[in-house]
Amino acid sequence: MSVAVASFAIFAASQVGTPGPANMALLSTGARYGFRQALPFVAGVISGKQLVIWPVGFGLMRLSESAPWIFETLKWVSALYIIWLAWRVANMRLNTGGDAKAPGFLAGLVVHPLNPKAWAMITAGFTAFTAPGTPIFQATVTIAAILLVSQIVLHPLWTYGGERIARVVAGTAAEKYLMWTLAALTVASVAFVLFGGGR
Repeated sequence: MSVAVASFAIFAASQVGTPGPANMALLSTGARYGFRQALPFVAGVISGKQLVIWPVGFGLMRLSESAPWIFETLKWVSALYIIWLAWRVANMRLNTGGDAKAPGFLAGLVVHPLNPKAWAMITAGFTAFTAPGTPIFQATVTIAAILLVSQIVLHPLWTYGGERIARVVAGTAAEKYLMWTLAALTVASVAFVLFGGGR
């Protein structure tokens, strides 16, 4: 009666490390503001996933059985929010003046609670990698810790990657196309989670 730690760690790394709404937001923030200025946002994104893990672990999934419409509604509200963020990204330009202020910790904190990929990933952790009868606290702590480590390693890499890209294209004709591409990838990642059955 436990969590399949090794298997879930591989799954978590594959999910945290691949494109999705959160990673696109991190990439875009790193590109727009630079790695150092984006760090509070990164910390918020990392912390925000815990706001999903613990309620799910302690019984929020039971609510989905008695009132599935609540989760269906939240899923679409979340998707619309991420698409709105993508629209903002599409219209941003890189390093346009020193007065621009990077989004902070609180802005990052809401990314995962409004990210359908995060909900699917966490739900999979409890349903596919946890043996029946495992104590709730043990399962939740294990899943929370594995995801936290994966995020601490991988989320900054996406943010730093955005900064490196920005150094090449900022102020060039390619800048506009980069931002629209990032926005399109964000929307595509949401669509894949909603319609493609991805986790």
